[in-house]
Amino acid sequence: MPARLQKNPLAPRAHWLASAKRSLETEQQGMMALIEALSGSLGEAVADAVELIVAARGRVILSGMGKSGHIGRKIAATLASTGTPAMFVHPAEASHGDLGMITTHDVVIMMSNSGESAELRDMLAYTRRFAVPLIAMTTRADSTLAQEADVVLLLPNAREACPIGLAPTTSTMLQLALGDALAIALLEDKGFTAKDFREFHPGGMLGAQLKHVGDVMHGREELPLAKAELRMGDALLIMTARSFGCLGVTDANGSLMGIVTDGDLRRHMSKDLIDLRVEDVMTHHPKTIDAEALTGEALELLNSAKITSVFVVDAGNRPVGLVHIHDLLRVGVT
Repeated sequence: MPARLQKNPLAPRAHWLASAKRSLETEQQGMMALIEALSGSLGEAVADAVELIVAARGRVILSGMGKSGHIGRKIAATLASTGTPAMFVHPAEASHGDLGMITTHDVVIMMSNSGESAELRDMLAYTRRFAVPLIAMTTRADSTLAQEADVVLLLPNAREACPIGLAPTTSTMLQLALGDALAIALLEDKGFTAKDFREFHPGGMLGAQLKHVGDVMHGREELPLAKAELRMGDALLIMTARSFGCLGVTDANGSLMGIVTDGDLRRHMSKDLIDLRVEDVMTHHPKTIDAEALTGEALELLNSAKITSVFVVDAGNRPVGLVHIHDLLRVGVT
C-alpha cells in the first residue's frame, strides 16, 4: 500500500468524527440546494416526469452506469414496491440485446451525473428512434443526454462529500432522493395503501407487520368464553384449558361484554373466588380489534394497553378470534 494511503493507527477519534460530520454537512447542503431547486424549473420538470409516467401504459425503465446504476436499481425497486411497475436495464447489456426489453409503452429514466456516459449512447439512440419517452437525471443542462431528453431533471451541481471530489457521494444521494420523491408522488397519485404494499411485500419484518390479524389469530373454536352468570369455579377450568391467561365474557346475544384476566383473579383472591359469578370479577368494555386490522396495529394496541392478548370481534362485537403477543412475535412482528 502506498505510504500516502496507509492508515494512521494513532489518528484521534475526534478527527474521524469531524470528518464524518463534514461529510454529512456537505451532503446536507446539497439536499438544501435540491429542495430550493424544486421551487424553480426542477419542480416543473418533476411534475412533467410524473405526468409522463402516469400516462404510460408500460413500465418505468431505469438505467445508468457505475454508481448511478446502483442508484437506478434502488429507485426501480422502490417504484415497483409502491405500485409503479419498474425495472433496471444495464446499458452495456442493452447494447447486446436487452434493448428488446424496452417498448414504446415504457418511460425510460437515464441517470448520468455528466450526461455523457458512453455506455448510454445505444440506449439513448434507441429511445429517440422509437419515440420512447425519455427522462434524464443529470447535473449538466448542456450534456448530450439532457439535450436529447423529453424531460430533464437537472440536479444541483453540489460539492461532493469526498475531499478529493472524485467519489460520487453528494451527487448519488441527490439522485436517490429525487428518485424517492418521484416514487412517493406516484404512490400518492395512485392512492396506494398499506394493503396494496402488503401484496408486493409479503416477506420480512414489513410483510409481517402488514399481515391481517385474521391471518394469525386463534379461531373461534379455541376461544376461552363464558356467560356472565357462570360460577368462577367453572370459569377457571375454561381459562386453564385454553391457556391464554384470559376469559371472554359474552351476553345472551353472544356479544363480548367483558374479560377476566390474571390481574382480575389476583384482585379477587381474598374473597371466596370460586363462588363468585364471572360478571362479579370481569373487567367491562375490554379492548378489541377487527380481523382486517394489521398485525402491526395489534402489537401497538397490546403495548399501549399493557396487555398480552386481545379478542378479535365482528361488526356485532361477537368474538371470532383471539391474538396473543406471542402469535405476533412468532410471525416476526416487532
